Amino acid sequence: MKFRPLACATVLTSVMALTACGGSSGDGDGPVTLDVWLMRDSVSQEFQEEFVTAFEEAHQDIDVNVQIQDWNGIGERVTAALASNDAPDVIEVGNTQVAQYAASGGVTDLTDRVGELGGEDWLPGLAEPGAVEDRQYGIPYYAANRVVIYRTDLFEAAGIDPAELTTRDAWLSATEQLNEPEGQQGIYLPGQNWYALSGFIWDEGGELAVETGDGWEGALHTPEALAGMEFYERLQALGQGPRDSDEAEPPQVEVFAGNEVAQIIAVPGGAKLIAERNPELEGRIGFFPIPGKTADTPGAVFTGGSDLIIPAASHDPEAAFTFVEELTGEHWQQELSRAMSYVPNKTTLVDQVADDPGVAAMAVGAANGRATPNTPAWAAVEAENPIKEYLTAVLTGSDPADAARDASEIITRALNP
Repeated sequence: MKFRPLACATVLTSVMALTACGGSSGDGDGPVTLDVWLMRDSVSQEFQEEFVTAFEEAHQDIDVNVQIQDWNGIGERVTAALASNDAPDVIEVGNTQVAQYAASGGVTDLTDRVGELGGEDWLPGLAEPGAVEDRQYGIPYYAANRVVIYRTDLFEAAGIDPAELTTRDAWLSATEQLNEPEGQQGIYLPGQNWYALSGFIWDEGGELAVETGDGWEGALHTPEALAGMEFYERLQALGQGPRDSDEAEPPQVEVFAGNEVAQIIAVPGGAKLIAERNPELEGRIGFFPIPGKTADTPGAVFTGGSDLIIPAASHDPEAAFTFVEELTGEHWQQELSRAMSYVPNKTTLVDQVADDPGVAAMAVGAANGRATPNTPAWAAVEAENPIKEYLTAVLTGSDPADAARDASEIITRALNP
């Protein structure tokens, strides 16, 4: 997942500072040094320091050197590192990037150690994209997904209890009630929010693409996927969101902060940005999970986040595994959730985030989380992103079936270069 020139800035060092981007072993007399690549802004420096200090105290034969990497251009840098003999020992990667790295080779297969890591309880949206052909390469690190951010005062004025919005039909009805033509928007939903569309498609039993005997095929034209698009149309019409842009243009948190908008679909961290832009909304922002088709299952959501991989060229794979095991273990997952408002990597840790309303809402959705099709070629789809163009075409009057088939054909070509 991407929340944010060769960056190899060393933010944390212990005992010795390395300037190279590759891993390093000990000199035979002292501790081994693990080189770890973490992504910029994924976690705070305070959390990094706390974890590294505790880890080194518990494992005095291991020193840790954390190097912060920028998201921009990370794919090429990781691929080059995996192909070298001087790779880092542990690398944080976006959960949907694991397949392309595993396909390039040089990633350690950790399938036989999933049990040691508590893999039976991993969030599916992190675990599934970390596996390729039933082999586990990526170890779930943390998750984040979209929820509904809403104005508590506008809901109260309309007599709507968000706790009762447990189905998509109830949500649609409440949103219509909140919508006032030429005034208050029941929801601000940009026309090209393909992440939201994906969840609605999955709710209907559809897919963005499916694997066949001959490769991959786009699947937006199937009846199930078209039903998801139909719901998106109905919901999007209950606000004034632009039909030809996504949540970044204009920034939807700014729209929410500056207008009478009852709801947006976003990660909970958006609430802080909203309050910064409009302090009058402090204390008037709430969260609830995206509703599903039925009350017994929350809406499917795209699960973003990160996995950890161990390069095959690690100079000490056992020390690297120990690092991964502790960072993804119960104690540090709880600490990470508190520090960063992330969803822990295991469904069994959901209770640990109950006191944070935004994270608690995310955790409900994360249990029904999904990721993009697990193929190395999916990056080519997102680069062109015909799903966005498909959304705009339908919202501006094109026949949904025809537009969906066109988009599916583009996806099929991108997935079978």
